[in-house]
Amino acid sequence: MALTLAEHLGMPLRERNRLLLAAGFAPHFPDRALAQGKIAPGNRALTLVLCAQEPWPALAVDRHWHLIEANRAVPPLLEGVAPDLLQPPINVLRLSLHPDGLAPRIVNFAEWRSHVLKRLCLEVSASADPALERLHAELAALPTPLRSRAKSPGVDLGGLATSFVLETSLGLLNLFTTTTVFGTATDVTFDELTLESFVPADEASGERLRALHGAYMASDAPNLQAAG
Repeated sequence: MALTLAEHLGMPLRERNRLLLAAGFAPHFPDRALAQGKIAPGNRALTLVLCAQEPWPALAVDRHWHLIEANRAVPPLLEGVAPDLLQPPINVLRLSLHPDGLAPRIVNFAEWRSHVLKRLCLEVSASADPALERLHAELAALPTPLRSRAKSPGVDLGGLATSFVLETSLGLLNLFTTTTVFGTATDVTFDELTLESFVPADEASGERLRALHGAYMASDAPNLQAAG
């Protein structure tokens, strides 16, 4: 009955386990680290999905926005980011809005910051997760980089999405994001994973992403070290 109720309410798997515990039952859904052997097939599927997005950047994050895995199109976008922000666990929202992160190179920083904080606020309201509440408070208090205060709004995507306009060594990237989840996950770990892909909004941005990815693949630069 508890499982049926939780399913009809559309509760996340972690919350279903908590409901079962409150009702006096053992948790039903496993919660395993990606490195564990029994979850290896899912881990391979995650890597396959991310690599299939190349040369478009794509990454997977957990429920607290910590980086789990990124494809090889992501590191070329992180030029100039402070090394401490790239030490595991990497929080991708902090990386985006921090003055020592991507913030100084985000052309439409005010628009992007508003989008990030609104999305995070909705997640806090839905989950009442203290860690997300602390993250929202931290990000809202971050100063706006001086170079970002006079930048123009992002590209008009006709209501499709909020644009993400990033300065790179090869010129501007006009991007928008898509979100993918595993809709039928039976493990808490995968139920809480979100895949974020950054898609070019115009052909010029696509060509620049291809060039950045090609240069990175030809180098011996290390990939990102994500949380397991």
